[in-house]
Amino acid sequence: MKKAINKIKDYFSSNFEVLAAAIIFIGIIASGKEFYKAIILMLEFIVIMEVVKMVSDFIKRETLRLRYIIDIFIIFLIREVIILSTNKTRDYFDITFLLIVIFVFFIFRILAIKFSPGIIKVSQDTVIEYDDGRPNKKVVTTKESNQDE
Repeated sequence: MKKAINKIKDYFSSNFEVLAAAIIFIGIIASGKEFYKAIILMLEFIVIMEVVKMVSDFIKRETLRLRYIIDIFIIFLIREVIILSTNKTRDYFDITFLLIVIFVFFIFRILAIKFSPGIIKVSQDTVIEYDDGRPNKKVVTTKESNQDE
């Protein structure tokens, strides 16, 4: 039991944004809502967690990652689709429009990950630079290693 508590403590000490978002979410849940409202609140929790993660990452690295911003928009739009679909007077045009927008944001997310500037590799014998704090390394080809001997 003590080992499990230490694991939880270590997790929250390194990921304080999850703890902050959980406290905010528990405050929202304490008000007592219906089931579909609870699902909407869970999606709001994820949005809050992503916003806190984005702010935390911005404070640590002093850069905003496009992926986090797109994730927030996708989750928020999914929340809006759920809200619209649970209404008694559904407007299918609005739901369809939001689903198309979500699809476009998914395409943007895929492109943001694919063309991320995190790893720069020009060719096989050039220096690889990492944008996320890892030490840079030089790729040595077999031709260069034979010349060193």
